[in-house]
Amino acid sequence: MHAALSPTHALLALAVVAVWGTNFVVIREVLDTFTPLWLAALRFAFVVVPAVFFLPRPAVPLRDLAAYGVLIGAGQFGLLFLAMHGRISPGLASLVVQMQVFFTIGLAMLGSGERLRPVQGIALVLAAAGLGVIAVHVDAHTTPLGLLLVLGAALSWALGNGVNRRAGSVNMLAYVVWSSLFAVPPLLAMAWWVEGPQVLLHGVRQAGASTWLGVAWQSVGNTMFGYSAWGWLLLRHPAATVTPWALLVPVFGMGAAAAWLHEPLPAWKLIAAALVVAGLALNVFAPRLRRLVAA
Repeated sequence: MHAALSPTHALLALAVVAVWGTNFVVIREVLDTFTPLWLAALRFAFVVVPAVFFLPRPAVPLRDLAAYGVLIGAGQFGLLFLAMHGRISPGLASLVVQMQVFFTIGLAMLGSGERLRPVQGIALVLAAAGLGVIAVHVDAHTTPLGLLLVLGAALSWALGNGVNRRAGSVNMLAYVVWSSLFAVPPLLAMAWWVEGPQVLLHGVRQAGASTWLGVAWQSVGNTMFGYSAWGWLLLRHPAATVTPWALLVPVFGMGAAAAWLHEPLPAWKLIAAALVVAGLALNVFAPRLRRLVAA
């Protein structure tokens, strides 16, 4: 495996985290119409249909497809959407969910023997300092339950990353689509039980074109593109090389909020973004600098 991402793979990782970061603004807008669990169920239902009829089932154990679907669908997004429905702000959610970076690297070290190199440790400390600056300065109404829900979403994402890495050389788009089959039933059941059928139907009746476009973006942009590309990268590089890119998600999230929601960008936000980018750059480029010095 390569110690650092190639320029092409780095651009792919950057595209994924840009999509994921800007998506928090879209989620907030769509949650004005749809309830959290119903939105999550719709997101994965539109991933499955019609793509499942055109993509053959990947050659992986059914239990892995089921585990990934439940962890990412019901776990990550079910919990995240519940938290963002009045329990935590979009900006803070985009920050806290990045605990998945540290969960993923820790789980990989425990499960597969991957070792954290000193330079990667320094990079993570820098990035974590950037996240800490954001956490100290974010002025948002949040609850302990909201924080716990997002931390649960982050852990589910990390566990899903671990399952994904067992897939081997498969079509990752097919993997995401077929695993989504297992996300829809628990989400629908929970939405029906927790939110009620009348509320679900009311959301459908009230939804306009922009709301349905937001749902479609959840399915196509974030899930089909984002998670298939992310899984593809995790199959080819160590978790400690890929997952730190996700630390850019809150940077894109803040930028999107400033552009779309007209939220200000004071100096502390720029300092936080600089720390995150510095940590990421150290993690990505230090192996190349080492090879150049050795040559």
